Amino acid sequence: MVYSLYLAFQRWDGIGVKTFVGFDQFRFLLDDPTFWLALRNTLVIWVMATFPMLFMALALAAMLNSTRRLTGFYRVAYFVPNVTSVVAVSIFFFSAFSDHYGVVNAALQAINLPEVPWLNNEWTIKAVIAMLMTWQWTGYNMIIYLAGLQAIPTEVYEAAKIDGAGPVRTFFSITVPMMRPIILFTLIISTVNGLQSFTEPQVLFGSNAANNPNSGGPGQAGLTTLLYFYHQAFDNNNFGYAAAIVWAFFLVILLFVIINWRVVQRGRKV
Repeated sequence: MVYSLYLAFQRWDGIGVKTFVGFDQFRFLLDDPTFWLALRNTLVIWVMATFPMLFMALALAAMLNSTRRLTGFYRVAYFVPNVTSVVAVSIFFFSAFSDHYGVVNAALQAINLPEVPWLNNEWTIKAVIAMLMTWQWTGYNMIIYLAGLQAIPTEVYEAAKIDGAGPVRTFFSITVPMMRPIILFTLIISTVNGLQSFTEPQVLFGSNAANNPNSGGPGQAGLTTLLYFYHQAFDNNNFGYAAAIVWAFFLVILLFVIINWRVVQRGRKV
């Protein structure tokens, strides 16, 4: 980590002599439109994936906690995507969402709906990556939420039922407030993992050079910050600038973690 920070202040192609350039790499980064595009793509994909994923995980955990039948089977079934190879899953999603031969478009045609250019449109590209991440991490968060739900005393729910509270009111008035520390944990972990999306767009759209307009898909819609870092380091051999990118991105992730922490803690005080 210290060496990568040192590299951020050097111009180096990985082989030749390093040249000290001070803050020039960071100044260039601030004026680099591709970096800001990659950062924007990363944040949009994170929003599209994280919040639906956490909501579905909590809802599934609540439903699973209310039943005693086949709980072991459901735990394994929902957790399997998390331990499945991301590369294999990405290849499957690429085939399923293929514009002309994918299973998804075939299903749409079967019910007389038009095909969707999943991998050739700015927003559908982000949606496919977000769906892949949601499918992979929902079960992981569900297991954590389930453990938290099982620690809530049943007397609290029984008292709410006696007072006439329905399932929806119980969920938002009892379950969510008592699960706040665990929700904070999953939100921080999901933020760190979600903002570091790399394998999904790299497999879906290939390892094209950063100056290629199709890197990350048409219009660079799937170019994430870490994918841009990878291109600069290993395609362009620009290791100094790549180090500057990754350190700037580290500060972005740290900022989001601090915001998540403060928002949840403020909600607890209220």
